[in-house]
Amino acid sequence: MTEKNENQEQVMEENEAVEETIETTESSEASEAVEEMVEEEVAEEVDPVAELEAKLVAEEERYLRLRADFDNLKRRSQLDREAQAKYRAQTLLTDLLPVLDNFERALSVEATSEEAQNMKKGIDMVYRSLVEATTKEGLKIIATEGEVFDPNIHQAVMQESNPEQESGIVLQELQRGYQLKDRVLRPAMVKVNE
Repeated sequence: MTEKNENQEQVMEENEAVEETIETTESSEASEAVEEMVEEEVAEEVDPVAELEAKLVAEEERYLRLRADFDNLKRRSQLDREAQAKYRAQTLLTDLLPVLDNFERALSVEATSEEAQNMKKGIDMVYRSLVEATTKEGLKIIATEGEVFDPNIHQAVMQESNPEQESGIVLQELQRGYQLKDRVLRPAMVKVNE
């Protein structure tokens, strides 16, 4: 019987240990559950603040992007206005180029009579005042003869071999070219040395 009592005591001790483990587990599970609930409550309290902070950051980024877009638009429109003011006379001057050509042709005709010479003087005065007005607007004649051929401002329509000149030099101007400030309105038609 003593053995039986010992076995019973041992079983009882084991049961007590198991019960303590169960109680410990239950209490730790309960405490974990309580901790989770507290964390959720704290998270719920923090979430609105974090959410508002995230919205604030997003709105600040949106504002900065809009501000940059506005500044770019403002700068672009300013550049457009400056270009428009700078080249406002481009269309008119382009239309006047044939008129200048005709005046130059009229002035190149030789006047034999006194009446023709007087007419030529009048044409020359009108031509000079027209050239003066176009120069005030920024129209410039493109230099040609003796210059190095530049495909940006010259249009080669003929080539000739002249051993006295270097290769690529403009030998003759066939039609005058014009620039408005830094834009080419009409390239000069030229004859170039091979």
